[in-house]
Amino acid sequence: MRISDFDYELPEELIAQAPLARRDGSRMLIVDRASQTWHDTRFTDLPKYFRANDALVLNNTRVFPARLHGQRSPSGGAVEILLLREVKPNVWQTLIRPARRLQTGARIAFANSKLIAEVVESLDDGLRLIKFESEEPFERIIDELGDTPLPPYIKREQGETADDRERYQTVYASERGAIAAPTAGLHFTPQTLATIEECGVQVVPVTLHVGYGTFEPVRVDELDQHAVAPEWFSVNDEAAQSINRARANAGRIVAVGTTTARALESATGSEGQVRAGQGWADLTIVPGYSFRAVDVLLTNFHLPRSSLLFLVSAFAGRELVLAAYRHAVREGYRFYSYGDCMLVV
Repeated sequence: MRISDFDYELPEELIAQAPLARRDGSRMLIVDRASQTWHDTRFTDLPKYFRANDALVLNNTRVFPARLHGQRSPSGGAVEILLLREVKPNVWQTLIRPARRLQTGARIAFANSKLIAEVVESLDDGLRLIKFESEEPFERIIDELGDTPLPPYIKREQGETADDRERYQTVYASERGAIAAPTAGLHFTPQTLATIEECGVQVVPVTLHVGYGTFEPVRVDELDQHAVAPEWFSVNDEAAQSINRARANAGRIVAVGTTTARALESATGSEGQVRAGQGWADLTIVPGYSFRAVDVLLTNFHLPRSSLLFLVSAFAGRELVLAAYRHAVREGYRFYSYGDCMLVV
């Protein structure tokens, strides 16, 4: 199967540039795998699709302000850095622009003079290892200097706004470490979660720190050559027990987002039991994969030819997913991070 088999046409005006006034104001497309059909509804209808004993599994990762703006020293040229992950104390793997001008040994300064950086290694695909030196705790300075790492398809003249720090974050985010939001969770409000729990549903948090692997461009032509970079995940004992109990009581496992699905599938053995633990999720899910944990998937609409679209297609079938996407385009659904969602049942 070729990567080009996962393409679709999307008018640029359907790419959501800002969140709606209400988190739960989104539209929701219900996609039924059994009947190969779909229908339009609203996210506020979500609770009625649950049954008693189901488990709603959320990714509680928290986005940190991972985008930094500095100046090359001593020339003063503008530099943009996206922090990807810390590989050892004060040394980070990063995406950096302009990469071709920032080779090993290049130094970068920041506006408040509390932070300086040096490129210590040049990697492939524009990646750089950067060592930081700071007068204060690094995390505190990042919170002061950094911007919310909005995706590149959000293009506004004013750039990031103050609202993005709140709205590009789920209401249940608690574990700092993501460089992109688990966007299927952006629709939830505390009231939505309370209503779902009133249906006899267990709400279960797990963690997968959304990293470069989730949105890295696919650079191969054949699907069987594709691999998603590892991302750190954790499923604690209580979460594993709750999910396994739901399954034992004939409940369904409802995953909020592709990152939650990747965490769950990484933690589930061949016998279908979720195991507590933490580590690096290096699972690549493409059509042909047999899901062991996830029964229902809530997800946003994803970019063509992307790892996330491959995962959704593995869950629901490529032809059904692309047909549903074409319907969403015709009906004017809002796409991508701040867009609408689909529930695959």
